[in-house]
Amino acid sequence: MRGLALTIEPLGNGDSVRIALRGELDLEHAYTFDEELKRVEALEPDCICIDLRELAFLDSCGLARLVAARRRARKSGRRLVLVRGTRAVQRLFQLTAVDEAFEIVNGPESLAT
Repeated sequence: MRGLALTIEPLGNGDSVRIALRGELDLEHAYTFDEELKRVEALEPDCICIDLRELAFLDSCGLARLVAARRRARKSGRRLVLVRGTRAVQRLFQLTAVDEAFEIVNGPESLAT
């Protein structure tokens, strides 16, 4: 699959937002993702959940946008949670030791905001 699709929806009590990613978060799509994420951040939800379960590919540019999102969330006092991705996506997190920097859950139903 080429491309990136995003689904943005309220989660739970309305103070949380889920962003489901499908496809490839790479150089070609990383900044488009970042722009959409900043639009969600502007709504000031308490928690943003980025669902990586349907993400087929993640490169260093996409990873950098996730790290930047984490930095912005910490600065604004917002919770940023990732839903565990495919084996390949999780492998990149482990190889770069970024997995230790994020709150990672098995599914959005695991969130207790």
